[in-house]
Amino acid sequence: MSRRRAQLLAPNKDDSPERLSTPEQSNTIHIFPLVPARDTVVFPRLISPITAGRERSVRAIEEAMLRDQKVVVFAQRDPELQEPGMDDLYTIGAVLSIGRMLRMPDGTTSVLGQGEARARLLEIVQTDPFVKVRVEEIAETRDDSVETQALCRMALAQFEKIVRLNSNLPEEVYVAAMNAAGAGALADLIASSLNLELAKRQEILETLDGIERLNLISRLLANELQVLELQSQIHNQVQEEVDKNQREYYLREQMRVIQHELGEMDAQAREVHDLRAKIAAAEMPEEARAKAEHELERIQQTPFGSPELGIIRTYLDWLIQLPWKHASKDNLDIAAAAKLLDEQHYGLKRAKERILEYMAVRKLAASKMSSPVLCFVGPPGTGKTSMGRSIAQALGRNFVRVSLGGIRDEAEIRGHRRTYIGAMPGRIIQTIKRAKAVNPVFMLDEIDKVGADFRGDPSSALLEVLDPEQNNAFSDHYLEVPYDLSKIVFITTANLLDPIPPALLDRMEVIEFPGYIEEEKLAIAKQFIIPRQLEQHGLAGKPKFSDAALRGLIRDYSYEAGVRNLEREIAQVCRKIARHVAEGKPTPATVTKESLNKYLGPAKFIYGMKEDQDQIGVATGLAVTGAGGDTMAIEVTLMPGKGSLLLTGQLGDVMQESAQAALSYARTNAKQLALRSDFDKLDIHIHVPEGAIPKDGPSAGITIATALISALSQRAIHKDVGFTGEITLRGRVLPIGGVREKILAAHRAGLKTLIMPKKNKKDLVDLPRKVQRNLNLVLVENMDEVLPVALTGKNAAPKTARRPKPAPRVAAAR
Repeated sequence: MSRRRAQLLAPNKDDSPERLSTPEQSNTIHIFPLVPARDTVVFPRLISPITAGRERSVRAIEEAMLRDQKVVVFAQRDPELQEPGMDDLYTIGAVLSIGRMLRMPDGTTSVLGQGEARARLLEIVQTDPFVKVRVEEIAETRDDSVETQALCRMALAQFEKIVRLNSNLPEEVYVAAMNAAGAGALADLIASSLNLELAKRQEILETLDGIERLNLISRLLANELQVLELQSQIHNQVQEEVDKNQREYYLREQMRVIQHELGEMDAQAREVHDLRAKIAAAEMPEEARAKAEHELERIQQTPFGSPELGIIRTYLDWLIQLPWKHASKDNLDIAAAAKLLDEQHYGLKRAKERILEYMAVRKLAASKMSSPVLCFVGPPGTGKTSMGRSIAQALGRNFVRVSLGGIRDEAEIRGHRRTYIGAMPGRIIQTIKRAKAVNPVFMLDEIDKVGADFRGDPSSALLEVLDPEQNNAFSDHYLEVPYDLSKIVFITTANLLDPIPPALLDRMEVIEFPGYIEEEKLAIAKQFIIPRQLEQHGLAGKPKFSDAALRGLIRDYSYEAGVRNLEREIAQVCRKIARHVAEGKPTPATVTKESLNKYLGPAKFIYGMKEDQDQIGVATGLAVTGAGGDTMAIEVTLMPGKGSLLLTGQLGDVMQESAQAALSYARTNAKQLALRSDFDKLDIHIHVPEGAIPKDGPSAGITIATALISALSQRAIHKDVGFTGEITLRGRVLPIGGVREKILAAHRAGLKTLIMPKKNKKDLVDLPRKVQRNLNLVLVENMDEVLPVALTGKNAAPKTARRPKPAPRVAAAR
């Protein structure tokens, strides 16, 4: 600030200490032209610029210039008001002595004046052509006590620190503050220098006592000082970091120049050179190569140490490490492949044939065929995943597997876009990188357990992966270049087909893995499970397992469609024997059925068996569970009542409707079937035992109808006959599902005859010959064909069944 500026800020001669210290001085009343200020507060003894644009304000200034060059300035409460009244102005303002007036090009008038004294607004005495107000000029007193001097010194110390920290405040302001006369003058000077809100400035102006005003200023200075110190600290930290980066950049540039002079390459140049060589060796398609070259140029232009450098390098590593053309050589020896599949898996004829057919066509027309997309569907433990490994081994390809169970984010399949921190390719690209070949056998496990939520639907992303017409240009969000998946043999696995979306299911060739029958489990245990478990437990080929012991393990200790629990039970037996061997105790040479109770405890499951004798109102039905097929007794009893039908046994809606249809058929044909006709006086109770297990499905229709007709005609049902089939109101027998499992369950239960729909004859192709020889299959189309086979020719009294009560088993919907 110039010397003239310092002089203007110094105390006036009129404000000499002698005048301010006169305690008897009183306030005086004056009339002055009014200049309302929108955003300005004028303090006494200080120079303040005022800009006037309103006509009345300009005329007030002109009138003052013609007279004593004094106006009174009051701040507006609302700066937006164009013509403020008395209530729109603050009551305390200041008398301003105009020193200079300039007319500006935009029509406004700029005034530079010095505040003289505080003034209190009393009334408006004139409004046109300008406003005149009557004010009371407020005289100030000065206190030179020791406490006041201490307060002034503290305020000056705080203000000095603020001036040093705030670059917008010149040093001359502090010099003027040092020369301020009294606490009030010091407070006014500091208030005018700080960047305060209008309301806070007005509050200081309205604080008439100088000591109190300086106390208020001290509190404001403390807060401002704290903010400035924190701001300075942050600025210093940022500056240090910038200086450090600049220093590092300068040193690297020096190193680069020195290395260039010595003919050496810096680290970044060597990295770019290595990446360019790897890109050339990766055999990328043209589009991928162009993308890689573009990213390589970005590395050259990015400063060393930039975070972006690591992101680009990671992306290039993915492009380089992916197998773009490298393929493993196929083994097309069909005979050797068939032998390998038979050695590693028992049964599963259809899956083996499909792979051998693929190998044959590949051998004849490799360039014209597309890779298959297979879907293995079956209960847990039936060999779906292990069959995929065997297929890869038979083809001579790498095997990779991805579990889709529980995936709910589409990005798991397609990857994340590179705009996100920590972005990566999807599971498909990650797994192909791990396979190190473009033609692996790729297993997508548990495809029926894929979910969907707000993050997207992974099943929709799989449509492109598993479509042979589209997957030759699969788009991963991270790679941003197409990748060819058409050479991959995709194998998906599922336990159920219902959860799979139809569009996705349509892209796959479904191969069913049915549950193993008892003979198949027996063969698998002998050929695979027992040798493997004996080797793992160090038993060196002994002991032997008798066929009766294996059948006991299958029937009484494992209730499943696959063989996982069977293997666990065999492993438990081996552990017991291994402990005896380790302790030096004698061990049996053969595990018999009688010894199972010693090794495994009591039987865990009891399969349904046929009834002990012919009974009235009791028919043996068949059902499919998660562990295969099983028998299901259906009981009907009659009692006096009002013609109601009671259904128990936790039956589902479909099964309840089957019972209603069976009853309607019996009532409609009561005369032809020689049944009781007093239905309105009978209550009929239909019950399916094992009530804790939910049951549903239409295949119990003819079983319920036969049991009803038996109870109403008092004719017993043959104990050796089983039933399955849906019934209509006209008595037609419709086809059902799960035929293979139901027939095997009937054979295991000891039934001699099985009545089933004629339209299910096509499902008997894969039935084992032993079962066909031991079971009389009666194929029917109408209930008229069922009753002669099912019912005895004589009446018999109903008797209580002597079946043992089954132990609790793993519940599954029937």
